[in-house]
Amino acid sequence: MNIFKLYLDKIINIIKTANKDGLINLPENLNSINVDIPPAKFNSDISTNVAMILSKPNNKSPVEIAKLLSKLIKEKDNYIDIITIEKPGFINFKLNKAFWNYFLEKAINDKEYGSDKLSKKKNYLVEFVSANPTGPLHVGHSRGAILGDVISNLLKFNKHKVTKEYYVNDHGNQIFHFTKSVYLRAREILHKEIFPTDNTDLYPGENIKIIAKNIIDENPNLKFNNLQEILIDLTILCVKESIKLIKFNLNNLGIIHDNFSSETEIIKKNEVDKVIKKLQKDNFVYTGKIKAPKSENDSDWIEREQLLFKSTDFGDDKDRPLQKADKSWTYFASDVAYHYTKLNRNYDVLINILGADHAGYTKRITSAVEALSGEKNKLICKVSQLVKLIKDGKPFKMSKRKGDYITVEDLINEVGKDATRFIMLSRSSDVEIDFDFDKVKEKSKDNPLYYVQYSYARISSVFRNLKKNINDDINISKIDFEYTEDEIKVFKKISEWPKCIEIASNKLEPHRIAAYLYELASEFHSYWNMGKDNTSKRFIEKNNTIKNEKIVFLKVISNVIKNGMNILGVETPEKM
Repeated sequence: MNIFKLYLDKIINIIKTANKDGLINLPENLNSINVDIPPAKFNSDISTNVAMILSKPNNKSPVEIAKLLSKLIKEKDNYIDIITIEKPGFINFKLNKAFWNYFLEKAINDKEYGSDKLSKKKNYLVEFVSANPTGPLHVGHSRGAILGDVISNLLKFNKHKVTKEYYVNDHGNQIFHFTKSVYLRAREILHKEIFPTDNTDLYPGENIKIIAKNIIDENPNLKFNNLQEILIDLTILCVKESIKLIKFNLNNLGIIHDNFSSETEIIKKNEVDKVIKKLQKDNFVYTGKIKAPKSENDSDWIEREQLLFKSTDFGDDKDRPLQKADKSWTYFASDVAYHYTKLNRNYDVLINILGADHAGYTKRITSAVEALSGEKNKLICKVSQLVKLIKDGKPFKMSKRKGDYITVEDLINEVGKDATRFIMLSRSSDVEIDFDFDKVKEKSKDNPLYYVQYSYARISSVFRNLKKNINDDINISKIDFEYTEDEIKVFKKISEWPKCIEIASNKLEPHRIAAYLYELASEFHSYWNMGKDNTSKRFIEKNNTIKNEKIVFLKVISNVIKNGMNILGVETPEKM
């Protein structure tokens, strides 16, 4: 039950009736009318801007319109206790105790409470991580991976179809150097040859040793005598082993992709040629020259004729090259072809999760999607900003591999999956985040993960003492309890859950869910602590019984916490 949607529908029906009765004029459309959460200072449950929307077509002040509507609404709704008007014309409603019983009846056993079941369902493709297979996933990748996974969970919660995809950059010079690095590590293992660590083209990481050993063990007939003789086969094996390691680390984060798409396959199928021909046909490609990048000295820059994509037609700051000097395709060209295959798979919405180092790449690839789709489809890009690791109040580096980055494996080993996921979602993805190792291990309010999980564990302890299963439905035919303002304060927060889901989903901002769960946990713990001094607030009575109203109270809280943590991909332990 979404109380904001409920009252939006009620208000629209009331103003339509008032229009028929000649009391008010309506605007051309009613889409700007909303019902929202009022500021705490108003001490109300819901708020609407309807009076301000109706002000202009009626040539009256919002306050005048608000006074008229308040009277009409109060006459039509028995659940409203108090109506107040706040300048410039907000109408605020305080709901009565009967409403909260009605609300609980609808919400108590709704396992999908908060889910949007009414809006048109779409088919989403969410591409995320897509890190080069040349190295292990580092902590920066983990933030983007979690963001993509939770956005996918959020969309699924709202009954959309979602495909999670990883694009493997398995083509180009970096793959040759990667394969050569594995070859030389294999020679080191087999023949005790020294790996040339001074060669900056090579990859010296620990992951290369692991891949080399795995290939040797699994392919005893493969001879490491001449790189050129085994280059094709070894490249395939190297990428395969790297993806196995990547999948293993992602799985430890609770992430499983549906598809792994290959850049090499894109090129083998001539997808780049196809997309270039389409862009040429649609007049989005031309041969021209580009000025030196800001990072280059103009005197050192050699202008040359290049095949360029007209990304400036779509708001980019310059047109983008599709071919290199040797006439091979640029990475951007391959990426355009890949996104063309996405469009051809008939998804309604495309979402890319990009790392902070790709923030400047956003405009050119969104431009390409607009051009290819005739501006019918848009690509949504979310940038996952940097993560700063802190321990003992100082920047923390703990990688055993290179010393300049921390792997996903390191992070999980240090704090676990749940802490990693929850803390990475504690701030908006477009701002940098401080990941404090000491804080995530604290058993206190300062550790948001612990605080939320502990609220669920406390509720579980009550059910356990009563020999009840927290996951079972509560069978109460009619809910009609005399809840006080202390309980209603918690119910009010619970009623905001569908609004939280709505905003988080529309804006693709799952950090809002983590923030909401922390707020709900705070309200619950505050209520629980009242029981220390006020026996009426305690859940278990002396004879080890519990009143029905307290059972209902706990059940609705536990449902919301469970749903929210499931979306975040975090466990809700029943004991802590």
